[in-house]
Amino acid sequence: MIKVENLSKFYGDVEAVKSINFELNDGEIVGFLGANGAGKSTTLKVITGYLTPMAGSIYVNDLDIQQNTLEIQKQIGYLPELNPLYAEMRVYDLLEFTGKIRDITGKAFKNALARVVEQCGLTGVVHRLVSECSKGYKQRIGLACAMIHDPKILILDEPVTGLDPNQIVEIRNLIKNLGTEKLVLMSSHILQEIQATVNRIIIIHKGKIVADGTNEELMSGFMGNTKLTMEINNAEDDSIKALTEKIPALSLIETTKQNGSYILQLEYPKDKDPREELFNYAIDSKWIVTEMSPHSVNLESIFRTLTMEGSADA
Repeated sequence: MIKVENLSKFYGDVEAVKSINFELNDGEIVGFLGANGAGKSTTLKVITGYLTPMAGSIYVNDLDIQQNTLEIQKQIGYLPELNPLYAEMRVYDLLEFTGKIRDITGKAFKNALARVVEQCGLTGVVHRLVSECSKGYKQRIGLACAMIHDPKILILDEPVTGLDPNQIVEIRNLIKNLGTEKLVLMSSHILQEIQATVNRIIIIHKGKIVADGTNEELMSGFMGNTKLTMEINNAEDDSIKALTEKIPALSLIETTKQNGSYILQLEYPKDKDPREELFNYAIDSKWIVTEMSPHSVNLESIFRTLTMEGSADA
């Protein structure tokens, strides 16, 4: 169990994490989502004791992180974003070295080695140099190092970054299997991977928690609105900015320009359909409409809505 209470962390004058709260329970696989710089890695480093919080408390299995850092670190396996492997070592030697750091030697190490080799699928590479292993295997090796002491909690920072689709599926299946017996907290900005792997999602934006729930709970919270993509040509910036003033039922989520066209991401309540007004406004504004299509709510649209500029205080 991990309990985070009013956690804040500053880097100089910059508040990277802003008084956040959440609680994680055994047997959960939790995805920690956020854009780059949102505060994901900082939060994980504070939970694992590698950074000191400026304010707030963290409890791991009822132990205070600031008073019991070493004891808590014995209960946590941590895979940082930059996987710290020694490329010139054999996989076996690296795991042995990691075991010795944690006072796992002799028969205890042999048992631990057999366990992580089986769990992480390393049978074919145990005697290879780390440098000779693929990136997918290197992630597996990093996981094995994080698990050599059989921790109750796994914290994984961007575990699938840089992997090809086949390697991502392999790591996903490994994490899901581990989640049957451990609490797993994994951060990522790859939305599809989080959705396919976890059973709970926490979204952080500009240091604040902006959503927390299962995939179904997050979806249901946004089902009251309909999303609409509109692609237009021959549009003036002022006419786009005035759109929501002329049609109050519409919210303009995002505007992008691509090959001379504007792509508008719009949203409106399900009980109000402003498409006829929108079409008439397009005619009056002399827009050339090449697409107008509603689409269902998904994690990506929820994420973009919650983390668009201005949705949380800086």
